[in-house]
Amino acid sequence: MNPKTPLRVLLVAGVSSVALAAVAVMLFTRTVQADARLPRATATATSAVAVTSATPASLAPPKTADLLHGVASWYGGVFNGRKTASGERYNMYAMTACHPTLPFGTVVRVKNLKNKKTVDVRITDRGYLYAGRVIDLSYAAAQKIQMAKSGVAPVELEVISGGKTRHRK
Repeated sequence: MNPKTPLRVLLVAGVSSVALAAVAVMLFTRTVQADARLPRATATATSAVAVTSATPASLAPPKTADLLHGVASWYGGVFNGRKTASGERYNMYAMTACHPTLPFGTVVRVKNLKNKKTVDVRITDRGYLYAGRVIDLSYAAAQKIQMAKSGVAPVELEVISGGKTRHRK
């Protein structure tokens, strides 16, 4: 480096490299997050039950027979038209969903426990879900069970048909 290099040039070069790195991270990192706002935290009383271990199975939402209970959210907006983890293009107006473990192509019946409305969705995507959430629905699926406005709803999941264990590249 030349000692006569103006400070302004060095600052512009440094800022440019940081901006370039930020753009690279945004382009090559895929995250899934719900468009819905997070509900406000409320204080709830919990029973005094001794926890013997904190294994992942004990932290999972309660499962009754072949039904899984938890909270659903929905995603759309900026993800519409992007490739999903299965290789398909995401269509927020299709009856699809994001689930962390179910095989792609699995058809799941989602029941909104507040109003008893149901929708059948096909798993096409993977992604991180907030604690307590069991599925991220497409916008159209969320509308069908009337949870698009609230953003989240307590749901019951039932696997209708299995999918493929591998996904397209």
